Amino acid sequence: TNSRLMATVWILPTLQVFTGGKDKVMAHGTTVRHIIDNLDQQHPGIKKVLLNEEGSRVNPGVAVVVDGETSSLGLLERVKENSEVHFIHAISGGSA
Repeated sequence: TNSRLMATVWILPTLQVFTGGKDKVMAHGTTVRHIIDNLDQQHPGIKKVLLNEEGSRVNPGVAVVVDGETSSLGLLERVKENSEVHFIHAISGGSA
């Protein structure tokens, strides 16, 4: 089943406190939302940092890169088997 798909997720140094210092972990999911949900099951608390307060979208300070492409779809971005997902600090041109 699709729930068996595993992606490699690269973890920001600032979030490695949740993963016991690991810089990459494996997670199940077919979308970025599923990946974040699965990450939070494995590493409780990480979801609160990756998502906005409502949990409705990726935190504005975080960019999602799937297989080398910056995601414009956010949580809806598709994730394939063996995808690499990077959560990186977003570089914004505006003021915070």
